Amino acid sequence: MQENTPDLDSDDDFDRPSKSQLKRDMTALQLLGEDLLALPESRWEPLALPEILSDALRHAKKITNFEGKRRQIQYIGKLMRKIDPEPVREAVAAFKLGHAQDSLRLHQSERWRERLLASDDALQEFLNAHDGVDIQQLRNLVRAARKDAANEPEKRSGRAFRELFQFIKASEVAADE
Repeated sequence: MQENTPDLDSDDDFDRPSKSQLKRDMTALQLLGEDLLALPESRWEPLALPEILSDALRHAKKITNFEGKRRQIQYIGKLMRKIDPEPVREAVAAFKLGHAQDSLRLHQSERWRERLLASDDALQEFLNAHDGVDIQQLRNLVRAARKDAANEPEKRSGRAFRELFQFIKASEVAADE
């Protein structure tokens, strides 16, 4: 007598991803589409996206209704299945890294400004770290910012305070290049 039971050792049923894995993959592509939507349009051109995807992205930028935008992003995720997502991931990562570096540079400039206003020793440290800085202009800006801070301690946004920050920021950019 032969039993009619399926062979449990066969791998025929497990040769494709599970439904849950497919959903995770589709959600990841949808999130990548949202990240792509956050990029400026000028960053889309080097990716050579299909025209239908580019049009869907442009359309999504114009949609203000929450539900409409959600559906458009789902559509973008569906279109993303037809392209190689790696170049898009790399472009999004490069864009985010650039923003992070800009933010880090701004925070570093703010710290330098605070140090320069707090101590005369910081002036020499700044000059050692940044070659080619106009020493006289830096001293004048520090002096003027300290004077503004002495007159109004709670107000930290005087003209000299802002100009000192701009000078430091420009020096940081020049030092990085």
